[in-house]
Amino acid sequence: MKIDAHHHLWDLQAVSYPWLMDRATKRFFGDPAPIRRDYLLAEFSGDASSTGVGASVHIQVGAADSWAEAQWVQAVADKNQEWPLVQVAFCDLTKPDFAEQLKRYKALSTVRGVRQIVGRAPGEDAHTGTNALLDDPAFRAGLRRLPEFGLSYDLQLLPELMKKTARVLEKCPETKVALCHAGSPHDRSPAGIAAWKNELRHLSALSNVTCKLSGLGMFDHHWTAQSIKPIVEICLEQFGPDRCMFGSNFPVDSLYSDYAKLMTAYETLIPEQDKPAVFFETARQFYVMDVAA
Repeated sequence: MKIDAHHHLWDLQAVSYPWLMDRATKRFFGDPAPIRRDYLLAEFSGDASSTGVGASVHIQVGAADSWAEAQWVQAVADKNQEWPLVQVAFCDLTKPDFAEQLKRYKALSTVRGVRQIVGRAPGEDAHTGTNALLDDPAFRAGLRRLPEFGLSYDLQLLPELMKKTARVLEKCPETKVALCHAGSPHDRSPAGIAAWKNELRHLSALSNVTCKLSGLGMFDHHWTAQSIKPIVEICLEQFGPDRCMFGSNFPVDSLYSDYAKLMTAYETLIPEQDKPAVFFETARQFYVMDVAA
């Protein structure tokens, strides 16, 4: 069995997603019009299971009400127990009541961690100001307290922020961190990949950071197995297979490929001896999933 460690679901009647319904704003990952519809477990699991995936991790995805989203995901998991599903919810770690939010999330059996995005893309970050989280003492304090609640942290950021982020995470050695989308290498030129590789070392040097091989189509809409090969190889080299895990980032990455193409590319690129870890064991351990290979 394989585990997909990074995907999204949404029911537009159950939960509101302002970013998805916004038709005026140009997004870094492309035009979301094709995915501006319900994307439910039946569709996702149908595509994923055909490639050997049998369990997954739902990642929060900008709902207007993050508690409503978490409750909805819990309900989906409860109704589909044949498909092991856990989730990473949103929590603003800078809020005075963040600990109360975490306690509430812990009442949901599927919650394994939280995500608060630090960086998405250079242009968007300039407007959202999320990079400023790294300078906020409340954010750093919140990260340090996550282990008290048995929760991990999903980190999404840009290469330019990795060194600064590593300094923050050095102060949180007990906090398990999943680096989303291999750290978003947005510049795919040879110089850009070299710069990302050098910055990535700041995070890969921290033993509590695990890397997700996910979302690589967001900055390369015409990607091929060859075009993402250097990224996959560098992640495996720096983190090792025991700290790398596969994620589809569907349905966002469905804008650029189908699930079978995505899986075929990774199966081609990941060495045979590394596949058990990357496709299953790393995610199983990181997200504490009760599933058997």
